[in-house]
Amino acid sequence: METGVIMEVDALKAFKIYVITIPIFFLIDLFWLGVPAKDFYQRHLGYLFRPKVNWTAALLFYFLFIVGIVIFAVKPALETHSALRALLSGALFGLIAYATYDLTNLATIRDWPIIVTVVDMIWGAALCGGVAWASYVMSAKVL
Repeated sequence: METGVIMEVDALKAFKIYVITIPIFFLIDLFWLGVPAKDFYQRHLGYLFRPKVNWTAALLFYFLFIVGIVIFAVKPALETHSALRALLSGALFGLIAYATYDLTNLATIRDWPIIVTVVDMIWGAALCGGVAWASYVMSAKVL
């Protein structure tokens, strides 16, 4: 019975970390997509863009992806009290996730630009490493 209590506390803590991580991720990634990278993606992939974003699919991805950052980077870093672990685990998670998407596209989509693959993989590592680190720092202060 005590194990159930520990798991509930862990689940509650993970949920709180998730809630902390959401705005951090959205602020950084939406800034990236809306300002520095907006013209880059339009120039290289504009021919593939929908007239309107499918926000349901986009939000589903974001909310699931943030679960991965919390589980694979932030929570383990909090358990070991290591901001460096958050940064490195987050960067590795982001690199692998973005590589999965971009390398699959490079392998299967005609004329997929290699520059997009390279930039996206670097961005995935930087984004997730930075988000995991920031989420670690915030979570360590409030939890």
